[in-house]
Amino acid sequence: MNTHQWLVHDYEAGIGIGSTSITSAPLGPQDPDPAGWTDPGANLAATLPVWALASGAVAAVTAASNRLRTARGLHPVQHRIDPARITAAFSSEKLLRADGRPPATFADLSGFFPTFDGWVRTHANYPHHRARLLASLGLSADAPMEHAEAEMAMRRAADIEDSAAANGAIAVRVRTEQEWALSPEGQAAASGPIVAIHPRADRTTAGLSLDASPLQPLRRIRVLDLTRVISGPVATRTLALLGADVLRVDPPRLPEIPWHYLDTCQGKRSTLLDVYAQWPAFNELLAAADVLVTGYRPGALAGISASAHPGLIHARVSAWGEVGPWGGRRGFDSIVQAATGISIVEGAPAVPGTLPAQALDHATGYLLAAGVLDALVARARDGHGRDVRVSLARTASWLLNAPHRSARHPRAALPDPAAAVAHGSTVTAAPALAEYPDYAWPAPPYGSDSPAWPVPIR
Repeated sequence: MNTHQWLVHDYEAGIGIGSTSITSAPLGPQDPDPAGWTDPGANLAATLPVWALASGAVAAVTAASNRLRTARGLHPVQHRIDPARITAAFSSEKLLRADGRPPATFADLSGFFPTFDGWVRTHANYPHHRARLLASLGLSADAPMEHAEAEMAMRRAADIEDSAAANGAIAVRVRTEQEWALSPEGQAAASGPIVAIHPRADRTTAGLSLDASPLQPLRRIRVLDLTRVISGPVATRTLALLGADVLRVDPPRLPEIPWHYLDTCQGKRSTLLDVYAQWPAFNELLAAADVLVTGYRPGALAGISASAHPGLIHARVSAWGEVGPWGGRRGFDSIVQAATGISIVEGAPAVPGTLPAQALDHATGYLLAAGVLDALVARARDGHGRDVRVSLARTASWLLNAPHRSARHPRAALPDPAAAVAHGSTVTAAPALAEYPDYAWPAPPYGSDSPAWPVPIR
């Protein structure tokens, strides 16, 4: 279908467009002094062109939002790329304060650990992931940290990775970018467009109403949000910023990490619902939604996907993509950095490093939001529902293949405090889109809303 083709071309050609007119020349042999660094994205300074990724992902959203405005009979908005706002949004955890306290971003068992023959990177911020990681090491759930470190030090990195995957835990061997690119899982994760949008056979007569406004082009669009951590919530937070009614649904027995919720649930409503145990209530929500956004491991919500009604836009984000040897595995931004070679690019084989922000998460979230906007425009033209897919590993492959690496760069600066907003004792980063001074409201109390759509105002 032609719609799919132009969407693919748009993202592949334009992801770096936001930085082209304001990014200074990267450091090179002719300018070896990091003190001369004038990059507007200095808060995201890294060997890899993180600023180009960040500004390009935000530019993709603004371009897609103007296509939506045109489809809804509105005039486009003259968006501007604001480096301070974008870099603050991408490193928002550095600005976040709850009762004056910064968040503890990683648990003790989340990080790099030396092994018998290299390094692994683990993620155990959630209690159930921590328990699974310890089980994969043959340890009890209450084993001390020192025992886990000693166990990993005696094992091969690949064995730790395989055992973690078998137990539903999250740990990967730290690879070079060449190792990842040549592996079957790396080749599968890097294939396809950076935003994949596929029309489905079903059709609907639902179009786009014309009662929107320039800064709320998504007014009267209902978004059901089944995502967690960063990338999915960033996408749905962006849709809420543009006027969508976003209802976030969390399982009652697996609470979200509080700081993640505060940082990414602005402008949304929040409810607790076991989607399978309370299927009739959830199915009623789904039947009235325009967009479903999911961010759990591929296959985890297969029953929900199969229940999609005609015309539904189903947007989903995964760590590794949905095909290939790792298509069904769990993962997070830090894990993808380690497996794809980014950690060695930003550090060294002897001492892995990290990007200055969870840039894969944030960029992928904005790209997913852009894909949803274009899928809604396309649905208005032909009536077809669409699947929109992105993955952290596919975004990582773009970053690894992008030009203009800067091996000599200064330490990433802290985000500008002026790019933050405060609501009572909670401080968060302002929206990356400079036209919006703040989100419609701060994150509401967790699970404070009923599992229902509000009655539309006539």
